[in-house]
Amino acid sequence: MPARDALSGSGALPGLNGRAEQSRSGHKGRRTPVRGGERSQTGVRVPGPASAAEEPAWAHAEQGQGEPGSIYDYIRVAAFAIGADGLISQWSDRAAEFFGVAAEEAVGADPVTVLMPRGLWRAGRAQLERILAGEEWVGTAPYREAAGGEGVAEVYLMPSRTEGDAGGAVCLAVDLRKLRRIETDLAASEAVFGQTPTGFFLFDRHLRLQRVNDAFAAGIGLNPEDLHGLRPSDIFPRTEADRLTVALRQVLESGEAVVDMRFTGPAPKRDGARKWSVSLYRLVGANDRPMGVAGQISDVTRRQRDEREAASVRRNLALLNEASAHIGSTLDLETTAKELLDVVVPRFCDVASVDLYSALLTGDTAPIGTGGPAGPADGAGELRRVAVSSAVGGAPAVAGVPRAAESARVGGTFCYPPGSPHAKALRTGRSVIPDSHPDPLVRSTLVVPLVARNVVLGLVQLSRAKGSEPFDQRDVVIAQELVARAAVCVDNARLYRREHERALILQRSLLPPGNPAASGLEIACRYLPGSSGTEVGGDWFDVIPLPGNRTALVVGDVMGRGLRAAVAMGQLRTAVRTLAMLDLDPAEVLTALDEIARGLGDGSGTSQLSLGSGPSPFGQHQPLLMGRQQGVPADPGVRESSGGSEVYLATCVYAVYDAVTRRCTIANAGHLPPVLLAPGEDALMLDVPPGLPLGVGGEIFEEVEVELPDGALLGLYTDGLVESRKHQLEEGLEAFRQALSGPSRGLEDLCDHVLGELDPHHGEDDIALVMARIQALPDEAVGDWRLPPEPTSVARARELAIGWLLARGLDDLVDTTELLVSELATNALRHGSGDIRLRLLRDTTVVCEVWDNGYAQPRQRRAQETDEGGRGLQLVSLLAERWGSRRTPKGKIVWFELALPQASPSRA
Repeated sequence: MPARDALSGSGALPGLNGRAEQSRSGHKGRRTPVRGGERSQTGVRVPGPASAAEEPAWAHAEQGQGEPGSIYDYIRVAAFAIGADGLISQWSDRAAEFFGVAAEEAVGADPVTVLMPRGLWRAGRAQLERILAGEEWVGTAPYREAAGGEGVAEVYLMPSRTEGDAGGAVCLAVDLRKLRRIETDLAASEAVFGQTPTGFFLFDRHLRLQRVNDAFAAGIGLNPEDLHGLRPSDIFPRTEADRLTVALRQVLESGEAVVDMRFTGPAPKRDGARKWSVSLYRLVGANDRPMGVAGQISDVTRRQRDEREAASVRRNLALLNEASAHIGSTLDLETTAKELLDVVVPRFCDVASVDLYSALLTGDTAPIGTGGPAGPADGAGELRRVAVSSAVGGAPAVAGVPRAAESARVGGTFCYPPGSPHAKALRTGRSVIPDSHPDPLVRSTLVVPLVARNVVLGLVQLSRAKGSEPFDQRDVVIAQELVARAAVCVDNARLYRREHERALILQRSLLPPGNPAASGLEIACRYLPGSSGTEVGGDWFDVIPLPGNRTALVVGDVMGRGLRAAVAMGQLRTAVRTLAMLDLDPAEVLTALDEIARGLGDGSGTSQLSLGSGPSPFGQHQPLLMGRQQGVPADPGVRESSGGSEVYLATCVYAVYDAVTRRCTIANAGHLPPVLLAPGEDALMLDVPPGLPLGVGGEIFEEVEVELPDGALLGLYTDGLVESRKHQLEEGLEAFRQALSGPSRGLEDLCDHVLGELDPHHGEDDIALVMARIQALPDEAVGDWRLPPEPTSVARARELAIGWLLARGLDDLVDTTELLVSELATNALRHGSGDIRLRLLRDTTVVCEVWDNGYAQPRQRRAQETDEGGRGLQLVSLLAERWGSRRTPKGKIVWFELALPQASPSRA
């Protein structure tokens, strides 16, 4: 029959193995129960009877429904009954499912034939008789599952009694493999639960503790038995218990685990508050039914303290790293102080200020204790507040400072009282934490002196507002390190400011003051140092009056920056003025200036410069001061001289304007070309041969002559006006032309307009700008005659000069002019050759010129008493304001100058 086929085992297990048990009480069919509260051999705690203080277990039972997650969800259990006649009397649905035999086939059948293989029938009937006689039996038996597989069942047969004391048996069958697996899992769980140093706990669905391990109980400070049945509110403070209860409910309802939830609370029998980390997850039984919430808890008090320490160290290191990168980006005192405050507020403190000695800001360098940057020995010198930063909506008052509200502003000056903590910090150079602060919003204040090179420069005051941690010793060390780094940068900025101001004074002293006057020209000049706070440059300009109503306009740029560039600029400017007084042509001036520039490096004027690929003489040069620097050239296009000496390079444009002829002669040495704005036309760059910079040597300079119309505008400038790192030269030149080509303006307004249009886009380099507007001389201001080389021409020259002066109302100059013209005309006739030319010019003075074709220059000498001649030039020198001579392409010009009557000094 099918039942026999289903129960016929494979023989892998011995036949019918079992044991008969007699109850210890002597009554058949009963077993002695385990006492409540005892532990089984596996170590599982078996709950005992409920105490009076505990609620009974059935109080939480749900009527009509078994407890979810029972053991029967995990193992297969079947039950059936055997009547007194030895036949199956009852057959459960689980038995039908377990053995694969329907109730119709099992009820009324012999259990031995239904459940056992044929070879065990005899032994099975004998055992069944003993069971019916009142003996218990437990054994194992193979069986065939309904799905076709094979299994082993543990069968428990218990004698029973029915009406009339008829014998029978109740049987339970359990899947042995699953039972053994559960026992193994329980043993492993007990090993982990009981031996792990981490606290484990289990809450039921009603959020009561059902089980904890010893590690959890030790962390809480209670015995494990005292924790059974407790709620979170019975263990932890109310606030933290509510958080834990909410998390338990959330995990129980949603099934989403909670990892590393932190809460704080005092533990019984332990000192101080503890910090806990708990992770929760839901326990799910068969068919995904929730059984409760399990969790793991750790005391992370020490770990959190270590984490805070490590985080503090990381923050401090990051703060120091940012300070190294951020502080000292410029050589400006105020900017450096602000950079320090940007680092510390709000990451280190809430309010901070920087105070520096007022004497330091003025460039005083007296040593400590002498009233210099360190102030008086008692630390009570005058300080100036240079920077303030606050993250709490306003800087607090300065502790111990009178009229603190006014002094707290940037730029305010004050003195700390001698006995104050601030004065102590200034006096000793050590940090101080004042005991109190006048502002009620301040929790703690730290005063750190700014010390660099053993000199106290000022102090930094750091404050933390209410609600922040007060400063501790570690904060003092970090603050001292930050301030020490800033102090070095502040001192560097102080030294730079001092040198920068000195260089500016020197540079400005070498430039012409104001707008110089020139014959036939309206002049406007501008000089702007670099706005980026860098070193002074070597840009210069000059306006030099020349004889014959001529004017030399000069603009130059020494390549490089710093004090040496300014000194080189002064030397070259002086050389230009000297060469201009010799009345040389522009090309000759640049040639001589080139020799001087080559001699600036070694003092010999023979320094040679080697060029690499050769910079473009126009448009690509960069202002650089070549200096010896460990054999490395300062510019890719220029190398150090072969002798190892410094090589000074400069660009220069030299122009000479003649007010009588309105002609301008220009020569260029590597400089940008002049700009010309003729009336009614657009501005254009003059086509002037660029030449090489001064100091290169071997260059032949060319010059061009341009006739300038009346009202035209001539502009000379340096590259700082039209070139920068962000703007190409061509763009700057075009912008310059556009700025000049606008509506007509006064010369001063035009200069301001050009700088306003161009300088905001650059400002990286110094800017020199010279603008000259042509003002033609009126015809009556010039008298010009040519006389033959005859003795009568001397008398004719006197007559012409007298008539010209009288026609212009210059009667007071007639006698002097008549005498001096006679002397110069006589000399021209005697020592010169060719026609004699007489020219009188009236502008701010009266100039008389006598031209001839002789190349011999007149020389004034001291005449002896016996000499008949040689006193003519002495008379000229005595009576004229100035006199001199200059060469011309075909001879020379001897001239003298007389002041106009209204400007003439009174004579004895």
